[in-house]
Amino acid sequence: MKITTLALAASVLGGLVLGTGAASAAPMGPNGLQAAPAGVTQVRMSSSERMMMKKRMMHKKMMKRRMMKRKMMMNRM
Repeated sequence: MKITTLALAASVLGGLVLGTGAASAAPMGPNGLQAAPAGVTQVRMSSSERMMMKKRMMHKKMMKRRMMKRKMMMNRM
């Protein structure tokens, strides 16, 4: 009885140390590391999609700069 309790405690602690709980749905590899999902495929981005992404990021940066500038002006008063 003592041996099974010890084995159970060791397996629970081992799972917590590796970051995988009992509720983990990803398959486990032989060395305890989780494997990447097989259903995920990488696709290439078209130039128009890349351009849209770039524009969005530039707009985000610009808005952030504007917000910081406004904040600085408010602190001056």
